[in-house]
Amino acid sequence: MAHMTSTRLEALIKESIRLELNVAALYGVFADTLEIDREFWWELQQEEKSHAALLRTALDSFVKRGNFPSGLLADSMEELKQSNHTVEQLIETFRTNPPTRCEACRAAVRLEMEAGELHYTRFMEKEASTPIEKVFKTLNRNDQDHVNRIREHCSVVEEQAT
Repeated sequence: MAHMTSTRLEALIKESIRLELNVAALYGVFADTLEIDREFWWELQQEEKSHAALLRTALDSFVKRGNFPSGLLADSMEELKQSNHTVEQLIETFRTNPPTRCEACRAAVRLEMEAGELHYTRFMEKEASTPIEKVFKTLNRNDQDHVNRIREHCSVVEEQAT
């Protein structure tokens, strides 16, 4: 992302923030409608909000200095917009027709594997190579590995469903 214009980078960050907040809203729907799993989804919701706040801080601080960490975001605005559209549709659908526990798990795994969320996860899993990457990883150290946690939760839900 070193060669990217600051205007394009800002637009990608803003769309990524929107994605994090949309995913948080979806997990909030799951927390509200799936009482047995409320704590699990609430925790993920808070972590997604934390990701959005971290990106907002990056936008306000690091972009202006020209040292935004490479690899943190998806570099396709179209992929981010499509992910946001997908999440917004899921929120609307699940607000009207609450999901089963299994449906919520499957939807969450799919979302966590999409472009925006996957870039964030991969960035957090790699070894920090610059001081700015270390700052991001330190701020985010407890909010990692959503897809594996969701998959583990799905396994338990599926076992209980049989």
